Amino acid sequence: MQATPGSRHGWQRGLYYGWYIVAALAVTETISWGILYYGFAVFLTPMERELGWSRPSVTGAFSLALLLSGLAAPLVGRWIDRNGPRLLMTAGSIAATLLVLAWSRVGSLTAFYAIWIGIGLVMAAVLYEPAFAVVAKWFSRRRRQALTALTLVAGLASVIFTPLCNWLIELLGWREALLALAILLGASTIPLHGLVLRRSPEALGLAPDGEPVRSSGPAPEAREPGIPARAALRTATFWALTVAMVLNALAVVAMNVHLIPYLLGRGYSSAFAATVTGLIGGMQLPGRLLFAPLGRVLPARLMTVLVFLLQGAALGILLVMPGAAGVLAFVVVFGMSNGMATLLRAARVAELFGAAAYGSIAGVMALWATLARAAAPVGAGTLYDLLGRYEPIFWALALGGLVAGLAAYLAETTGARLPMHAVQPDHQRAS
Repeated sequence: MQATPGSRHGWQRGLYYGWYIVAALAVTETISWGILYYGFAVFLTPMERELGWSRPSVTGAFSLALLLSGLAAPLVGRWIDRNGPRLLMTAGSIAATLLVLAWSRVGSLTAFYAIWIGIGLVMAAVLYEPAFAVVAKWFSRRRRQALTALTLVAGLASVIFTPLCNWLIELLGWREALLALAILLGASTIPLHGLVLRRSPEALGLAPDGEPVRSSGPAPEAREPGIPARAALRTATFWALTVAMVLNALAVVAMNVHLIPYLLGRGYSSAFAATVTGLIGGMQLPGRLLFAPLGRVLPARLMTVLVFLLQGAALGILLVMPGAAGVLAFVVVFGMSNGMATLLRAARVAELFGAAAYGSIAGVMALWATLARAAAPVGAGTLYDLLGRYEPIFWALALGGLVAGLAAYLAETTGARLPMHAVQPDHQRAS
């Protein structure tokens, strides 16, 4: 009997290779998010104290990095579709390590902004969007389970790295703490990205989910199911889903920034306000755990709409239900819906448009969502200065949840009619 490509590589025996990729990305995403994203807030105060910079000038660098990561997302997605993830994510990890090392020795505000411009571009290359593109190509039927596993681990980034960064600063000082984190970042993410990642299962003679490869027909790496990126970006499905994701991003970031001052203004203690705001992130984990089981029970169309409506309903609970019970109910519903929305954005793009051009399509969607994240804090703050209170702003965000649900329904309705084709990849080499 003639050996199939899969049997020659040996990957079809034992655990499907895609799960090794998920495990590697779970580690690298946790560390990358923890150091490049969540670590910034911990280093903010000691940097201000030593360098004498104002808070707006320091946080402005972080906002600029987020903006640039969104602008770079479409280019990153296109690269991954054409060339695979290994070279880009490995180079991104090397650059991230060098930039964190440079951050540990920074002495001028100009250099600090230059470093964070670089980190913003690196974020686009190593955080969720490229990781989701990799998982989308390696899994089809089990895609939601793979994404859930990845984000459950990576969702612990803030829980692990916020206290770790604080402990390192107290032990070593902020500069040496960054040096230690740079070593951790490089020693973990560079080899995992360089040694484990591959372009696609077909490049190793495999099929998505570890299914057997057919012994006849065209070469398995020749064609991938999906809709070309240019065609997808001309559909109502894409723009309706993008509107839903943008409204989701606006609400999440606005609440992360402004919930504490809102609660303080309502007479709650600073300890209570900080604790419940932190719990929003913690409640994402049970939301992600429920995502796959609910997806097996509920139709995909209903699940998509429900996630966005829950976010709007959570804001209504905060505004209508009195006392701490209302705040805690908001935290539970809002946090869980946000956890589900992260998985939904990763899974539904691949399910509606296919995996062939996933990176390019998701990258453009990420661009608009990132612009919304960058605008949300200052936009909500400006409205508060004009209105003098938060309630009208939060009602507008609650209404945005309803509009997001309607946009999601439109995306699902039109998406059911999209023609799925076999798309010829741009390149046929493994990377």
